[in-house]
Amino acid sequence: MSQNLTTKALQVHALLVRYYEGPFQHPDDNDPLDELIGTLLSHRTRNENTAEAFEALQDKYEDWEAVRTADTEELVQTIYSVTYPGQKARRIQQALDIIKSENGGSLNLDFLKTMAAGEARKWLEQIPGVGAKTSAAVLNFSSLQVPALVVDTHHLRVAKRLGWVPENAGIAKARKILEAALPDDWDAQEVYDHHEAIMYHGQRCCYPKNPECGRCPIIDHCAFFDV
Repeated sequence: MSQNLTTKALQVHALLVRYYEGPFQHPDDNDPLDELIGTLLSHRTRNENTAEAFEALQDKYEDWEAVRTADTEELVQTIYSVTYPGQKARRIQQALDIIKSENGGSLNLDFLKTMAAGEARKWLEQIPGVGAKTSAAVLNFSSLQVPALVVDTHHLRVAKRLGWVPENAGIAKARKILEAALPDDWDAQEVYDHHEAIMYHGQRCCYPKNPECGRCPIIDHCAFFDV
């Protein structure tokens, strides 16, 4: 089954990367700690509100150490444009506490580069609020350039409609299935292209309601359309 899914994934990958004019610009200059904070802010929040809150943090505080030691209520007000600002303020400070404590007093995530992808994922996911999507984003969407697959809600929806993962699968389970299907020798750029292409397809064609199947470039691979 795994080999069969790999074949299907490679076929769809080639079609979608070409259709959405990849390869895509990899964010290889993103600091991984910045990526972690930004992703924690982004949960159930519109992109523009996430960007506003992240910019507010950078404007108000000198560095992440200042955020770590800030008055929590002041921090809540600083990131008020996101959903659940109270919960997110506490989680950001907790994450920074853990990183500093377990990294010899340094507030950075550069040490993850020396770990295997699975080990780095496990380390990140010990932090409250960090799940499969966030850990993969930190590893792949940053200067760490680890070939970790991000599966977001768009990616998950497309994968289910293609019949690649069970209908009841959540992001964590789907990520394990989908990442295992990718070639072992793919680098961070190729994994990034795979995620971006499928995500774009979910955003621009394979909508949650009324998908535009008539212009879908992968319709011949779609179990949803067959049904």
